[in-house]
Amino acid sequence: MSTMLAGRLHLDTRTFAVEEVPVPVPGPGEVLVEVRAAGVCLSDVHLIDGSLSPLFPVDAVRSSRAITLGHEVAGVVHTLGPDTRGTWTPGQRVVLQSGQACDTCEGCLRRSTCRQPLTLGVDYDGGWAEYVIARQENLVLIPDDLPFDQAAIIPDAVSTPYAAILETGVVRPAHAVGIWGAGGLGVHAVRIARMVGAAPIIVVDPLPTARERALAFGADIALDPASPDFAQAVGLATGGRGIQVAFDFAGVPAVRAQAISVLGPEGVLVLAGLTPEPITVDDSLGFCFQLNQIRGHYGSGPEHVEELVRLVSAGRIDLAPSVSARVPLAEAADAVSRLENKTGDPIRLVLTP
Repeated sequence: MSTMLAGRLHLDTRTFAVEEVPVPVPGPGEVLVEVRAAGVCLSDVHLIDGSLSPLFPVDAVRSSRAITLGHEVAGVVHTLGPDTRGTWTPGQRVVLQSGQACDTCEGCLRRSTCRQPLTLGVDYDGGWAEYVIARQENLVLIPDDLPFDQAAIIPDAVSTPYAAILETGVVRPAHAVGIWGAGGLGVHAVRIARMVGAAPIIVVDPLPTARERALAFGADIALDPASPDFAQAVGLATGGRGIQVAFDFAGVPAVRAQAISVLGPEGVLVLAGLTPEPITVDDSLGFCFQLNQIRGHYGSGPEHVEELVRLVSAGRIDLAPSVSARVPLAEAADAVSRLENKTGDPIRLVLTP
């Protein structure tokens, strides 16, 4: 077991390939995890096309100019590094948190919020591989009845909208919620919004299949953003109040402009879809008069993944329909292409080593 397959992105050329690389060795406080499933996210596509780049790459990434992708990972504990604390033992089923603190910034030194959090599969090697290294504190136990492919997508695909809705958007029962983008994040936002009692839940997506899926996942109404009576339909659905909390899960400037245009008084727009494009407010006077807000959102916290594992295990959220297909790791490039081109309109494709 000296080498393994890994999906590697070479940052200098933006070329991606599944390559044979050495199996990593866990250091102090680290665990080697045998990967059983790893999700394919639109962020991975954006890393490959160059629209996203590592914000705080670790030394190994800086020196080699290459990174193993994959921030949604589940597997089995294989080997413990030295000085590993707790009760971790080989064979335990785990899901990995999708990031970790840097341990060097002012926030970390003060034991406060990390100012430059590191993202798995972005700033350091991720789980599009047969094995991956994880800090012991970044492992979350999963029960035997939770399939690896469903567990793998909890970090990010489910935890990001979960945190966006509960923490950043502060959605409460009877809040009128708008969700732009019914893909890998947006469809889970629908389920979470319904779970917390949002009403109505309005989903906006240009794809008819995505709108149908949103309704099946619990949306009250699904609209085409290009519809000439779009604003009237939102007004009718909300009783003229407008949307109280809007979520951009698409990361598209036009989406943000449209969402702002239908916010109600004190309405909030949450930016959960990542894009380097600027955001503009056309009617800044009306925006200020209505006391509207725009809030940025990124990822989720460790507690959110743990809570979601319990919720999924308890049957509150069914993730079986979210796994659109399982793709062998060796065919990772094909999975990226399928997601980028929306072939089959997948929710989540999952790589299986």
